[in-house]
Amino acid sequence: MLVGMSQEKLGDSLGLTFQQVQKYEKGANRIGASRLYQIARVLSVPVDFFYDGIQLDEASAVDGLADAEPAGFELDMLSTSEGIQLNSAFFSIRDPKVRKRVLELVKALGEAGNFDSTPAEAPLEEDDIL
Repeated sequence: MLVGMSQEKLGDSLGLTFQQVQKYEKGANRIGASRLYQIARVLSVPVDFFYDGIQLDEASAVDGLADAEPAGFELDMLSTSEGIQLNSAFFSIRDPKVRKRVLELVKALGEAGNFDSTPAEAPLEEDDIL
């Protein structure tokens, strides 16, 4: 849904039925590395696209191979209607500077939600928003 391709069209491109694609998507069937690579090519995304936001258990991280500790991330939110709409709208913004500012705004709103609801001491200036 995020890239605007139906399960049926993806299945056709891979030589699979849409039911098999559904099984992959729901995790009922495992996906091998070569199949994951094929799916990434059909969807025009890098393979690591499918791993974004996944957190490793501390016990499974190998010293020297693990990146810095990932930030908390709710992957299930991305598969909701709101998550898909938010991602589609965000990635439809062509100007990278505007995307960065939108990201900063969303982060600020998220941080503000973690505090009490008292108003900020200083009002925002127009430059703070754009």
